[in-house]
Amino acid sequence: MGLRPNLLTRRTAGVASTTLALLLSTAAVGVVPAASAFSAAPADACAEPADVHSDARVKAGAHAKQEPNELTAKETREREADLAAALRERANFRAGAGAAALAAVTIPVVVHVIQEDGTRAGGNIPDSMINSQISVLNEAYSGGTGGAATAFSFQLQKINRVTNPAWYPIVQGSSAERSMKTSLREGGKNTLNVYLGELSDDLLGWATFPKRRLDSMDGVVVLTESLPGGTATNYNQGDTGTHEVGHWLNLYHTFQGGCRGSGDGVSDTPAEAEPAYQCPTGRDTCTAAGLDPITNFMDYTYDTCMYQFTAGQAERMLTAWNAYRAA
Repeated sequence: MGLRPNLLTRRTAGVASTTLALLLSTAAVGVVPAASAFSAAPADACAEPADVHSDARVKAGAHAKQEPNELTAKETREREADLAAALRERANFRAGAGAAALAAVTIPVVVHVIQEDGTRAGGNIPDSMINSQISVLNEAYSGGTGGAATAFSFQLQKINRVTNPAWYPIVQGSSAERSMKTSLREGGKNTLNVYLGELSDDLLGWATFPKRRLDSMDGVVVLTESLPGGTATNYNQGDTGTHEVGHWLNLYHTFQGGCRGSGDGVSDTPAEAEPAYQCPTGRDTCTAAGLDPITNFMDYTYDTCMYQFTAGQAERMLTAWNAYRAA
């Protein structure tokens, strides 16, 4: 698919080109979840899966020492079984409470800026970059960049600035990361906590998947300079944030599972053998129908190349929200 000229203009400027309402109606209406492309969970599958690694985004040409990118087939089956069990739990709860699933959601966002010192080089970015990141999220998730509209909008609640050299850079999977999140995380399962800083191992960001029981690790970690107007060349228009929030809302990578099996569990994202970098227009790595979804937010291409979620991804995110994060 070709790139949209208006998207390139918007991202060069680093701000949204349209004014979006931050609040969507939260009228409760019924939502019928799509059938999973993975094996259905047995009726008694109630145990949560083991706490597996988070999903990430990696720069082109980078070789991360700890690359928490793709789940194994076993981990994926466990997550899908847990989603089915969580959906049953929530359906029973809503039936008892006389409530319905949400069809539109405004997500409160708390941003933690982790700094080594008070300089820009030490992580101290201006509020304007954070506000631009929220605008990028709202446009991407509304379908304003050319993809399917999702149920989600984002409202910035707080910017929390923390100077702590022991947490800088943020090292994925470290005791320091756990200490940071345990000390700083705010809100319930519906609150998106974003941690900004310099990151370890050439990673652009990583995120946790939703779980039935909230823990302190829940949230999204993003390279500070990947925000709109940052210095991360080719990755400085805010779509690392878009990508990682997709994981937080239960999306897998488009290349999950390669050409075999059920891939990312979404029927309208064509199978892809491996991550796409830069912007390889026309790439087709699997024999199944459809070119590789290189313009999808859940691939690894440059920010200027990605601009869409699919309708199936939008439905999967909303299904997971009602299973895991809805009040």
